[in-house]
Amino acid sequence: MRAVVLYGKEDARLETVPIPVPGPGEVRVRIRAALTCGTDLKVFRRGYHARMIVPPAIFGHELAGEIDALGAGVTDWHPGDRVVAANSAPCGECFFCTRNREELCEELLFLNGAYAEYLVIPERIVRKNLLRVPDAISFEVAALTEPLACAVHGVQETGVRAGETVLVLGAGPLGLFLVRCAVLAGARVLVVARRPNRLQAALQMGAEAAFDTQANAVFTGASPTPEHLTPYTLSPLEWVRSHTSSYGADRVIEATGSPEVWEQAISLVRKGGTVNLFGGCPAGTSVQLDTGRLHYDALTLLGTFHHTPATIRSALRLLADGKIPANVIIQEHAGLEQLPQLLPDLARGGGPLKVAVTP
Repeated sequence: MRAVVLYGKEDARLETVPIPVPGPGEVRVRIRAALTCGTDLKVFRRGYHARMIVPPAIFGHELAGEIDALGAGVTDWHPGDRVVAANSAPCGECFFCTRNREELCEELLFLNGAYAEYLVIPERIVRKNLLRVPDAISFEVAALTEPLACAVHGVQETGVRAGETVLVLGAGPLGLFLVRCAVLAGARVLVVARRPNRLQAALQMGAEAAFDTQANAVFTGASPTPEHLTPYTLSPLEWVRSHTSSYGADRVIEATGSPEVWEQAISLVRKGGTVNLFGGCPAGTSVQLDTGRLHYDALTLLGTFHHTPATIRSALRLLADGKIPANVIIQEHAGLEQLPQLLPDLARGGGPLKVAVTP
């Protein structure tokens, strides 16, 4: 079969490798759609991921397809079943799993290998996080399940309530999913980010308005066009306060993974508000916090990592119900053979939010 193999830093090659054989409890999936992802681009730039992939290895982790072969003992699945697999599964037995924190599982099993024609799904993921794809949605839409599940988890943990003002910092794919999930929870959503196309996407996801930090301008309107781009002279802090009766947002979700934006997030929330430091920062970085603000303004700070089996199921349900405008996120299509040439451009940023790769 053909597969894209990561050998090291920015070294991904299309190769012919043996078709994998499923073992006991496993299934083999013929991949019909795999999506590019910010995590995969980080892995491409760094050449490895300490927890998920050690080169040389096939990488990619957002996928959907059809079951092609069954391992010994598999009785609940059949060849031809349309499925989506999460990129991990918890053990269900460790300290954290028994305390309902499965995303923190000490033996969390990760899955990579989506950039290929076939992939074997490990027994634990088959048992815990392999789901049937409804006929009503395409494979590429189903492949959005894993990243959407992370956003579902984030909005749930942030405690978003109907009628609140939620500020999302960042408008990458996960930032946009966070926007949509907050909107579906009944919140009024504001966005601070950069790049006009991504701010427009935020409005398509349901945001009320979006502040462009590069152009110092504001996007408004359900279908933004250049005339909806309003020059602005205020800072992001002043802009947010102007939309919240000078109080700040009820809840702020940071989705860039930048220490500077983590600090900014805390400055943009109201007294008694909640800040979710959702975006993962580079290893070894730190932030400075105003202890007076934290204490006397009674702020709640939290972080959300990954997803759980429950949020994986919630995400697929949202996609099946048509509540997520997938076309806003999936902006281009490519064949597997094009991926090694696409990855360097995507890693530099500014390209499409997600590319659907069809093996």
